[in-house]
Amino acid sequence: MAGTKTQSRARATGRVRPKTQASAAGRARRHLRVRKKVTGSAIRPRLVVNRSARHMFAQIVDDTVGHTLAAASTLDADVRTVDGDKTAKARKVGELLAQRAKEAGIAAVVFDRGGYRYHGRVAALADGAREGGLKL
Repeated sequence: MAGTKTQSRARATGRVRPKTQASAAGRARRHLRVRKKVTGSAIRPRLVVNRSARHMFAQIVDDTVGHTLAAASTLDADVRTVDGDKTAKARKVGELLAQRAKEAGIAAVVFDRGGYRYHGRVAALADGAREGGLKL
């Protein structure tokens, strides 16, 4: 019972658990390593992916001026109504982002996976963007 008391106190203070902290730090290191090589320009902006436990966020960024040119996420009304698992919704986010990129006059982007493994939802988002006509 003594262990339960300390766990509840840790939750009440909002401290991050050591394993979560280590995995977040690892992802940040991987993302910095990717960002050394991948930069977006006006001709070929950067497609940034962010993934949480429930949602996917993607935006197209011109790094020369620091502006977001197009964005889409699973929080959009078009994607929320889609039936299926999180991978299917990620694919729909990619298609929606490709559509918005075409409206903004963007045909090709560089893909920034954000330190995540190119697998599962991240790969599905990239495939959806390709299906929507975006060149990665």
